[in-house]
Amino acid sequence: MITLYKLAEIGAYPKEVKYSTAHLGEKLGLSQQTASRHLIELEKNDLINRSKFGRKESIQITKKGFEVLKDWHVKLQRILEGVQYRINIVGKLFSGFGEGAYYISHKGYEKQFVERLGFKPYPGTLNLKIQGRDIGKKKIIEEGSVLMVDGFSNDSRNFGSVRCCKAIINDKVEGAIVFALRTHYGDDVIELISPYNLRHKLKLKDGDEVKMTILNPPQSSS
Repeated sequence: MITLYKLAEIGAYPKEVKYSTAHLGEKLGLSQQTASRHLIELEKNDLINRSKFGRKESIQITKKGFEVLKDWHVKLQRILEGVQYRINIVGKLFSGFGEGAYYISHKGYEKQFVERLGFKPYPGTLNLKIQGRDIGKKKIIEEGSVLMVDGFSNDSRNFGSVRCCKAIINDKVEGAIVFALRTHYGDDVIELISPYNLRHKLKLKDGDEVKMTILNPPQSSS
């Protein structure tokens, strides 16, 4: 892992860098032979790509390698920061697909939201686009022991489970982040619920920045 990290530090993602194993060994405090073995192992596991250029070689971290680094970043952040702290995430408001109102107001979910969160949600979700480090923060929360709202079935269809975590929105309004197990959105989107129509309560429009604060975020149960 330290070799992969060092390669990222010298700029081997997303671009490629030209480096000798001797120079890399110096950076790592290892012999040239050991550095070379590390590179062979990383390449074997599809974490880097390599090409020879005389005594130097071109090295580039693959997308798989970058995902490994991101995963370790999340784990280290959780270890170093512990659970007695707050996570702040800022996202930009956008209009979603309009499905939130249907799901959130469904009686099978509504009763459980009241039991788990202590409030009846306004029928709809507030959708926020996040980026950079905030995507990693979202993952920390999502992988934690968040509150579970169980799935259920009715005569026409099945409804999947929903995980949620309480949050304070713009330092003013109580709410929660919801993580639907079935969603059209990617990792760069957060969905919020609240007892209020947040657009009206906070006078928000598309493109506005919204801050979510999670106090003493849940720790991973794994």
